[in-house]
Amino acid sequence: MIVNLAFYFFSFILLASAVMVVTSRNPVHAVLFLILAFVNAAVLFLLAGAEFLAFILAIVYVGAVAVLFLFVVMMLDVDFAALKEGFQRYAPVGALVALVLFGELFLVVSGWSTLAGAPAARLYPTPDNLTNTAALGNLIYTSYLPLFQLSGMVLLVAMIGAIVLTHRDRKRSLHQKLSAQHARTPEQTLRLVRPELGAGVSVPASEKEAT
Repeated sequence: MIVNLAFYFFSFILLASAVMVVTSRNPVHAVLFLILAFVNAAVLFLLAGAEFLAFILAIVYVGAVAVLFLFVVMMLDVDFAALKEGFQRYAPVGALVALVLFGELFLVVSGWSTLAGAPAARLYPTPDNLTNTAALGNLIYTSYLPLFQLSGMVLLVAMIGAIVLTHRDRKRSLHQKLSAQHARTPEQTLRLVRPELGAGVSVPASEKEAT
């Protein structure tokens, strides 16, 4: 009974946070709700007995992907008003795609059937002397090692592409010329004056531009 209540509780929070990800106007809030959705999905994996997937979801997605999304949204100067200008123009196309997706989901759910021995049937049964995590790691690093390495290469290419796209030279930022600064002499940077008592020192405009 407690497990069923926990399942429905975390499922409700997961669905609510997923809706808030789509409907939030603030992109930072959307990413925070996405992190909440990942955490609740990890708890559901724990309740289902898939502790490896739960820890992967918490460590990789919450600790890396979602936090990366948050930093990208906060650091990049994205004009969200310009992105939403064509929303009304493409709204009918988006509604048509949404209807098609909902129709496919309805067909899948309506035709769903479960066999009597389906919960006990597994494609790769877990040995008695291994845990779920050990059996899954053994399967990934033996039978599916090339695919695992290929997925790592895809993530590496995505990371390099993100660095190249974000690390660009902004013309509006100020740059220092270290060679020009090091070549300056004390006579060019300092000027000793003796102002009279109560009188200020006026700096010529040429020297203001130089400084």
